[in-house]
Amino acid sequence: MSNDEDYVYDEASGEWMPASELEAKKAEADRVEVRDAVGNLLEDGDQVTLIKDLEVKGAGKTLKQGTLIKSIRLTGDDQEIDCKYPGIKGLVLRAEFVKKR
Repeated sequence: MSNDEDYVYDEASGEWMPASELEAKKAEADRVEVRDAVGNLLEDGDQVTLIKDLEVKGAGKTLKQGTLIKSIRLTGDDQEIDCKYPGIKGLVLRAEFVKKR
């Protein structure tokens, strides 16, 4: 029986485990939970609505309360989400100002 997978020592658990298993464990630990203004868990692709008017710096626009933002993307920060909105490039919103739809 041949097993070509490398085993690595996991200092946290004190065990030897396959490298792929350790990588999956680390990726899960690095995952950040992003929650909206009312505590709903946000995920990539969710639609959100603004809960207050927001001035967009550099764009000279104000996004009004109730504006629908489609298909958000999580940035890895626990409070920031990356968004696309017509006429505004590189829009990043704080999760505290949105509500999941």
